[in-house]
Amino acid sequence: MFHKKGNIFHGGSQDLVSAVEYREAVGSALTYELGGAGRAAKATIKWTGVSERTAKNWIAGSYGPSGEHLIGLMKHSDAVLDAILGLAGRNEALAMERVRIVRRELVEVLKMLDEVCASQSEN
Repeated sequence: MFHKKGNIFHGGSQDLVSAVEYREAVGSALTYELGGAGRAAKATIKWTGVSERTAKNWIAGSYGPSGEHLIGLMKHSDAVLDAILGLAGRNEALAMERVRIVRRELVEVLKMLDEVCASQSEN
C-alpha cells in the first residue's frame, strides 16, 4: 500500500508576474522618483534599513525587495506604489492613488496661495 504524499496542482496562473519584471519595475520606480543610484540608495536605506549593497541591487534590478521591505518602500515612494499596483493589474486602485496624490498636492498649493494672499493684504 502506498501512502499519499500530497497534492499535485497542475498548470500555473497565467497572471503571475515574472521575477525579472518585478525587479525591473521596482528598480525603475526608485530611479524615476529618486534620481541617480547614489541618491536613490541613500533614500532606500533610510526607508528600509537595508545595507547599501542591497539598496543598489534593488535599484539595478538585480534583486527585488522582500515583502516587509516592499511595504516600507511603498509607504514612502509613490512611484513604487504605482509600479506594484500596475503589476498587480489594480488599475482602479492605481487611478484612485493618483487622485489622492494630486489632491494632496493641490491642498499644499492652496495653502501657499493663502499665505501669499494673506501677506499681500497686510502690505
